[in-house]
Amino acid sequence: MSGSAGLWAPSAEACGRLAVSELNQAAGIMRRPVELIVVNAGETGRSAAHAAREAVDELAVDGLIGMLPSYARDPVVQATQGQVPFVYTPQFEGLATNADVMTTGETAGELMAPAIRWLSEAKRARRFFLCGNDYIWPRASLQIAKRLIAGVGCTVTGECYLPVGAHDFDEMLDRIKITRSDVVLPVFLGFDCIAFSRAFCAAGLSRHVLRFSSAFDETIVYGLDSSQTENLFVASSYFASMHSRNNGAFLERYYTAYGDNPPPPNGYGESCYEGVHALAALIERAGSFDARELRRYYGRTLQRRTARGVEAQPVVGGRHPVHLAELDGYDFSLVATSH
Repeated sequence: MSGSAGLWAPSAEACGRLAVSELNQAAGIMRRPVELIVVNAGETGRSAAHAAREAVDELAVDGLIGMLPSYARDPVVQATQGQVPFVYTPQFEGLATNADVMTTGETAGELMAPAIRWLSEAKRARRFFLCGNDYIWPRASLQIAKRLIAGVGCTVTGECYLPVGAHDFDEMLDRIKITRSDVVLPVFLGFDCIAFSRAFCAAGLSRHVLRFSSAFDETIVYGLDSSQTENLFVASSYFASMHSRNNGAFLERYYTAYGDNPPPPNGYGESCYEGVHALAALIERAGSFDARELRRYYGRTLQRRTARGVEAQPVVGGRHPVHLAELDGYDFSLVATSH
């Protein structure tokens, strides 16, 4: 709820509350009413660990839904030691996670592979520059991007990282200019992503250099001027603009619950909606709140609700189609889908 990722807190909370409301309108979980407790994980792995420990010890939660940066994931696991189930919901780098973590988001490889291939074929892009925050998600994701770029016969022209919260992009932008890159892959967290895009456009790069990222969503786009979204491509399993039965039903319930001007629905917030339903499905299937029992059913249990994909009841932790969209002002226009 604070720091560079804090801009997603309103939509994450709204989506989580909607899922809990849906559960309670049915029979709750194992015929018990569900209460959502929102905890601020703070800006560091240490603060996230402290918040999780307090949630388990003092608030007596039965499970954790983590919409957290990757640098906070392992500290939360270490602090709670598998005492309660932990569902980690956002996209992530895709490396092997601790056995106590059940992930529901897409991996960097799943998001980047079809997009890099499409950019090389449809846009004739050949020269890619990589940049992002200096922690596990951007670094590991862009290592994967290097292999994918080489695999389509293209070249990485440079690589540059900045600490979370640092917004001095001058050296990075100069390197992009000097290398004559066709595409930039920025993997920045939340507010840092907005700051980079503003600086990128102010440097006059957006007219000639394509941007591709999986780190953009509706919330970030609304932090930009419409002129700052030109030549910008985004990969995600969820866009609010998607036309599907699942998303149409989700948006109808979302706007019915919150009115005409709620926090913008987006992939990060929607991941919390799915996280709640995923945890509920696992508990119902296992007939238990025990974390070890739940992990036995992860990957082979159907959840009741989703806004992604076309399956009405997807498997918890299963795969969803990945969409590539181009920004048209503030609107995401789908240009390709990979199943």
